[in-house]
Amino acid sequence: MLFIYLFCSITYLLVVAIAGMMHQEEAPPETDKFASFAILIPSYRDDHIIVQTASEALNHNYPAGFFDVTVIADSLLPQTVAILRKMGIKVLEVSAHMKAKSVHAALQSLPNGKYDVVMILDADNIMKSGCLRLVNNYYQAGYLAMQCHRTAKNDQTSIALLDAISEEINNHLFRLGQQSLGFSAAPSGSGMAFETKLIQSIFTWKPILDNPGEDREIDMQLLKRGIKLHYIPDAWVLDEKVASHDVFEKQRVRWMEAQWYQVRRFMEPDMKGIRKDAQYYNKLIQNLLLPRSLYLVVFSAIVFLVIIRYLTGWAFFFPLPGWWLSLLLFFMLTLAIAIPSRYYSLQTGKALVSLPMLMVTMIKALLRIRKGRKEFLHTPKSYTGMNDQ
Repeated sequence: MLFIYLFCSITYLLVVAIAGMMHQEEAPPETDKFASFAILIPSYRDDHIIVQTASEALNHNYPAGFFDVTVIADSLLPQTVAILRKMGIKVLEVSAHMKAKSVHAALQSLPNGKYDVVMILDADNIMKSGCLRLVNNYYQAGYLAMQCHRTAKNDQTSIALLDAISEEINNHLFRLGQQSLGFSAAPSGSGMAFETKLIQSIFTWKPILDNPGEDREIDMQLLKRGIKLHYIPDAWVLDEKVASHDVFEKQRVRWMEAQWYQVRRFMEPDMKGIRKDAQYYNKLIQNLLLPRSLYLVVFSAIVFLVIIRYLTGWAFFFPLPGWWLSLLLFFMLTLAIAIPSRYYSLQTGKALVSLPMLMVTMIKALLRIRKGRKEFLHTPKSYTGMNDQ
């Protein structure tokens, strides 16, 4: 059963990786018509970084008067709120302790008809030059849900570098590859843009407010509505990558809990009437995949058992070890295709030394998963610089 699961899931990933490598798309033409944007930035105790983030958003090169920046201030210091308001940033103070609830409060506060598009950023996100213009081009071409190219703004530690590579693998497999095959791209959790009425209607679904993985629920609600999320590879949003084992563990606990919750969502009553088409089954398959670090844990155990087999002569493997090792090679090929060429460097080679400890951290995260968690596991931000991309 394990072999069949690994064979099916790795075959799926390899096909998607090859499709992503062949991705071709003609971007919509530049337009002189400008949509009005509400840029929402939820911030929970991010006093040391939110001022820079908001300032960068406020100074983005999109026509003045066509966008407003709103910081959703949850537990920010009064002096931080005062600085933001003095800068001309709109500030909505909430006490939600949950990102979904913060976004919901901001969406409810938007004046009717004022904004065409809502852009959701994290408290550490920086939009690169031209990001909103590209989103606007796609919106004017008829797209209602868009995901920007979220990429790392820091690689100061081995963990941050490996997390940055993981982000790009996700972009290749679950955005570029999916789009190439005609499927909806997966949301990243930030750098997401939606037609205003669409995202407001999604957040009227009450269960999303207690979901720590609100991006997965957004994905599910788009599936129910038959709307594809479109990935824009040239609309760059810089995102801070985790730089320590503790933060990595906390983040992965949140992600795995959200994935487990989402698998159960497919069996809930509101999903029974949904059309069971290729989009539906593709999303289900994605949610049944292991996190990549856990694939490495499984294959490490298999390699260990292969060594035991040859040392003891105990023929307990079925299929034969060669079949299992072939799966490992195909998995490594998938990753090799999905990793951007700029990460093939000596620095990455040195960072790979940290992989065993990260695998241990993933096991610890797996053991910390809790069913029905209501609080948001906040991952603190600390990096205020930006790498050139």
